[in-house]
Amino acid sequence: MAGVTLDTLEKTLPREHYLDAACYLREYAAVFHAGWVCIGRTEALSDAGDYQAVRFGEQSVVVLRGEDQELKAFYNVCRHRGAELIPMPDAQTRTGHFDRRITCPYHAWSYQLDGTLRGTPHLAIEPRGKALHSVSVADWGGFIFIRLNDRRGDSLVDALGAGTEGIKNYPLTDLRLGHSIDYRVHANWKVILENYNECYHCGPVHPELCKVVPAFRQGGGDQLDWDLGVPHREGANTFTASGDTLRAPFPGLSDTEKTHHKGELFYPNLMLSLAMDHVAAFYLWPESAEITNIRCDFLFHPSEINKPSFDPMDAVDFWDLINKQDWSICESVQRGMHNAVFKHGYYAPMEDYSLDIRRYVTACLNEDSASPHEPHNTIGTP
Repeated sequence: MAGVTLDTLEKTLPREHYLDAACYLREYAAVFHAGWVCIGRTEALSDAGDYQAVRFGEQSVVVLRGEDQELKAFYNVCRHRGAELIPMPDAQTRTGHFDRRITCPYHAWSYQLDGTLRGTPHLAIEPRGKALHSVSVADWGGFIFIRLNDRRGDSLVDALGAGTEGIKNYPLTDLRLGHSIDYRVHANWKVILENYNECYHCGPVHPELCKVVPAFRQGGGDQLDWDLGVPHREGANTFTASGDTLRAPFPGLSDTEKTHHKGELFYPNLMLSLAMDHVAAFYLWPESAEITNIRCDFLFHPSEINKPSFDPMDAVDFWDLINKQDWSICESVQRGMHNAVFKHGYYAPMEDYSLDIRRYVTACLNEDSASPHEPHNTIGTP
């Protein structure tokens, strides 16, 4: 691109934001503890008592379906002595079912599914004010979101922003899980989001993908219209090695959406890639400054899943190839940033979306430093 020099390019965040443990902890508190974070799909909690426990750094949360069929979320800690209600010594997530009560495995204190204290063996304790510490929970499009600290006060709809409008025709709430893959990537979470948010790398890194969507490599991806969607090659309509599938398009899509690919990033940790017949949903859960756990859910319409011939692997295998290419190059970036000469990177003009990550993280850190740290939301008393 003529006239472009390093001096004219925007800089990434400094190296410490990708490598330094202390910087990571400050960033994690400002981003993952203070905003709405996606943990998975509502279909995993279909019946009263179904739960999913998720760890965020040193914090862990239990989300469950209450007897009133509403979602509830609580810190994963008993009010008695602090034991985990769901032990998570080395797991990022755990799923299971409560049989009408939540019982602590240490001394068998028990709680109703709404978090109120139910039983204290061999003790007569007034239950009022001794409920589990609650966490804000909401859902959109069949995805569950939690927020550990409510000082920002924005609703989930406000936090998701305008990105929901461009994908409103996709029946996200109705979709069901057809397959899932877990990855452990040795790269900072922002490196992964920056990679997702640009296609400048698609030509060198994803030759198979560019055969299906040639527009990804044209001009370094500088002319992609993500609002309209990115066209597949002639005769292709989805993300598989062949570019097609026997699955029918989702009901309600426009003619353009039946032949174009769409992608959306909802900060800080939900990435959606949408084809006409399936959605790849990525949840990022940072473990440290240099390790990120990722779950990729493959979502399909129930009318396809219910067919005896349903087989998701044409999409799954292709995505697994693309994902591993992405994770490998992200890990290379992470290793490269350890070189002493690296102080920061640069954003090319076609990487404006990646630049938004710098702005987002900076805004969260500035807001966190300017705001008093209020106690976490609770329905009980200290």
